[in-house]
Amino acid sequence: MTPAKAAREVQARVASLSPALRSAAIAWLQAEPELAAALGRDNSALDDGKNSYAPMEFARNSLHGIPYFLKDLFDFAGVPTRAGSTFLDQVRPTPTRDSKIVRQLRLAGAACAGKTHLVEFASGLTGENPHYGDCPHPRFPDRLTGGSSSGSAALVAAGVVPLAIGTDTGGSVRVPAAWCGLYGFRMTPGDALVRDAFPLSHAMDTAGWFTAHAGDMLTVCQTLAGYAPARADLRGCFLPMRTLLPNADAATALASDAAAARLCEPADAATQGDLLAPWREAVDAYLTIGMSEAHAVHHDWLAPYRKHYDPLIWQRFTDAGAFPAEKITKARDVQKGIWESWRQFFFNYDFLVLPAVPGPAPRKAECTPELRRNILTLTAPASLGGHPVLTVPLPLPSGLTAGLQVILPVANSPVVPWVLNQ
Repeated sequence: MTPAKAAREVQARVASLSPALRSAAIAWLQAEPELAAALGRDNSALDDGKNSYAPMEFARNSLHGIPYFLKDLFDFAGVPTRAGSTFLDQVRPTPTRDSKIVRQLRLAGAACAGKTHLVEFASGLTGENPHYGDCPHPRFPDRLTGGSSSGSAALVAAGVVPLAIGTDTGGSVRVPAAWCGLYGFRMTPGDALVRDAFPLSHAMDTAGWFTAHAGDMLTVCQTLAGYAPARADLRGCFLPMRTLLPNADAATALASDAAAARLCEPADAATQGDLLAPWREAVDAYLTIGMSEAHAVHHDWLAPYRKHYDPLIWQRFTDAGAFPAEKITKARDVQKGIWESWRQFFFNYDFLVLPAVPGPAPRKAECTPELRRNILTLTAPASLGGHPVLTVPLPLPSGLTAGLQVILPVANSPVVPWVLNQ
C-alpha cells in the first residue's frame, strides 16, 4: 500500500473493532496524516545519537512502511505513558524522548500507529483491566486475550496491524500469543530495548513482539534480535505437559506434546530430573522477586493513590512490601539454582520446548488464582533464568489455540529461523 492508503486502512480497521475491544486495546491512536507521513519517510540515515543497536547494522529499512502498535509501557515523545493505569501521567511527566525500541523501529522503517492498553502496571496474565475494560479475544469475545500485553496481541490477532510491541516478565508475550494464535518473541532482561520501559520487575522485564505469520516474525527477529542462519545440527528436547502440570487440560496437553514431538525428542529421564528438581519452587520465587521489585517501584504511590489502583494490583504490591528478608533471600537462592539448571542444559542442547499455557483462552470466571499459578508453572522457569523465548501458535480441535515455548540460550539463536521455517 502507499503510505496514505496504509494509514487510512489502519484507521478503518480500528473503526471496525467492537467498542469493547477498541476501548480495552487502544490507549492512543496516531492521527492519519501523521501516520501517513511517518510510513513514507526514509529513516535509514537517521543517527540515534549513540552507537546503533547492533542488529540494526544488518537490517536498516527492513520494516519500511510497516505500521505497528506499542505497549503503553514504552515512551513515545509527546504522548503520556499510563501503563494501563489512570494516574501514572500525574506522577510522571509526559515523555519528551522516544524509548529505544521506538527509535530502533524507526530506523528499520516502521511507524508507530498508536499505543495499547495492558493489565494495569503489567501485573497480570489474563488481560483484565477495570479502568479500560477486560480485553476480549477478537475471535471469541466471550473469552480474554491474556496479558499483560493484551492490547498489543488483540490488535495483531484482529488484523489491524502486522506487528505490535509488548513486554514479557512472567509470560506477558507468551500467554497472549498462545491464546490469540500468534507468534511471539521475548528478548533478554536488561537489554537495551527494555531498559527505558516503565518497569514491573527490573530483574526480569523483557521487550517482545507479536506477529500473525512466521515470515513476519523472522523478519522482526532479524531486525531487533539479530541474524543467525538456520542450522541442521540443532539439538533440542521437550518436556511433556503432564510432567509439569499433571491436571492440565487434556486436549491442550495432547496437542502440545504432539506439536513438540515434531520439533524434537522428549527429554530423557536424567534431563527431566535435572530441570524439574530446581523448578519446584519457581513460581513462589518468581512472585517473591517480581512483586518485591514492583513494590519498590510503587512504594511512594501506594498510599496517596490507593483509590486509583486496581484493588487486586494494589494488594499485590502492598503485600510485597511486607516480605521478610529471608523470604527474598530464599527466592534469590532458588533463582540461582534455576540459572545453574539452564547453564547445564544449554551445555548439551540448543533449545527446550515447553507448553506456553495450560489450556485455551479463558472466560472471565475462569481467571482464578489457580489459573495464574498454572500459567506461571510453565513460564516462570524461563523468566527466572532470563532466557529469550519464541512462542509458536498451536491450533486446538475446538478452534481455540494454545502455544509452545521454544526456550533459547540467546536471542539471535539459529533455532529461531529453523523453527519458523518448519
